[in-house]
Amino acid sequence: MSAELPTLLLIPTGIGCDQGGYAGDALPVARLLAAASGCLITHPNVMNGASLYWSDARIQYVEGWCLDAFTRGALRLRPQRRQRLGLLLDAAIEPELALRQRQVFEAAGATLGLEIGPLISTDAPLGVSLRLAAGGSSWGSLERPDALLRAGERLRQAGATAIAVVARFPEDSSAEALQAYRSGSGVDALAGAEALISHLLGRHLGLPCAHAPALAPLAPMAELDPRAAAEELGYTFLPSVLVGLSRAPDLLPPEHAALPGDLSIGQVGAVVAPAGALGGEALLSCAARGIPVIAVQSNHCLLQVGAEQLGLTVLGAPDYCAAAGLVLALREGLAPRALCRPLPPLEDLSG
Repeated sequence: MSAELPTLLLIPTGIGCDQGGYAGDALPVARLLAAASGCLITHPNVMNGASLYWSDARIQYVEGWCLDAFTRGALRLRPQRRQRLGLLLDAAIEPELALRQRQVFEAAGATLGLEIGPLISTDAPLGVSLRLAAGGSSWGSLERPDALLRAGERLRQAGATAIAVVARFPEDSSAEALQAYRSGSGVDALAGAEALISHLLGRHLGLPCAHAPALAPLAPMAELDPRAAAEELGYTFLPSVLVGLSRAPDLLPPEHAALPGDLSIGQVGAVVAPAGALGGEALLSCAARGIPVIAVQSNHCLLQVGAEQLGLTVLGAPDYCAAAGLVLALREGLAPRALCRPLPPLEDLSG
């Protein structure tokens, strides 16, 4: 097997992707692409399956804002075997539900052997609100970002090297959007606000950060879509976040002294994304650098921002199995065009 080909897997959150728009349902995709590439860089919503998770040393778990900074060349990644985890709890979480989060944190140390460190509750409720845009994608806002950042700073000062955040989210078990999501035909209404929280904290602290919402358990639903089922197996969504953060890479500015094994955008050999969601900052940064873009046609979403609209040249893949084949071809130094029939004609510049 040839040397690893660092590859980015991007599946934007909150836009209803068929794969990756639910509870860690892109984990099989991530595992396949990690095997094909030898080194996969992706963001938490791909990996977070609430009570279900998969740890793979070939997968680098990088929060979305930090991933954007990495593709701009503003950050390098330093893979780690272990992070010291801090837990940040929203003061709005009810005592019994907060106790459940603390118990998961302690269990991660006792049962999984993760290095758990300090925990803290914010000095004021964070005030999370949720919205759906006119096009159906989810977003949200935070009343007290200052309380979030203060608590994060205290965890960093106390020695945490990665931070899991649990905020109390509003809920309405009868809401149409929630029922659609549980049935497999809707958008994750929490995703936009979750991304906001982790973006704010990751940018401010320069540490790996990821979020899990605090919600009351839902009544069982017989027709539950399997892609949403992982979120209904326990009292919290925290386990997968702790496992992902436990081996998240350190985030280093480019002026920091480099070590063998550090990852920079110049080493990335491919980026894989849904064909209708190619307009994100990370993907466009990669395309501008000439990194091959593999556009997966089967992963439908609410957006229709494709290669044609953006004037991009991409490698089309009908599904993620084909995308993995293209990654493997690039890793082996094979020209993807050589695998297709009919072969494209030569470009003759002489006449």
